Amino acid sequence: MHAWWVYALLSAAFASLTAILAKVGVKGVDPDLATALRTVVILVMAWGIVFFKKAMVGHGGQDGNGVPGGLASLSGLSRHTLIFLGLSGLATGCSWIFYFRALQSGKVSLVAPVDKASLALTILLSVVFLGETLTFKASLGAGLILAGTLVLVL
Repeated sequence: MHAWWVYALLSAAFASLTAILAKVGVKGVDPDLATALRTVVILVMAWGIVFFKKAMVGHGGQDGNGVPGGLASLSGLSRHTLIFLGLSGLATGCSWIFYFRALQSGKVSLVAPVDKASLALTILLSVVFLGETLTFKASLGAGLILAGTLVLVL
């Protein structure tokens, strides 16, 4: 099994837990405050991993994929990379803010499928902006995701 497959399965499992835990945590709390608190935890965790990776890989070393360890690659980031990672962060923040607002008043069993319909949109955007090939399987999968979302929500 490829490493990406394991990581993707773990991502799905944790995303599922995120929805359940967030629904319980956002009850009776301003959703923007809940998003900010969640973001602080993620920030501490992410920087902790970067610093831990530096300690494990060593200064200037590389991990198993040939990527410089931890902070070693920070100074080499291009303006292009910083701009797009910044924009990605803004998009993530907006997504979380709206997700928490939806969770506060909606059922997780309805909010989560609508949120995950973003998968179909991502497939389309990957074709339009990244030039990826839209295969029959990808089109069918995106269509089924959208159809499944409609079945659950309507």
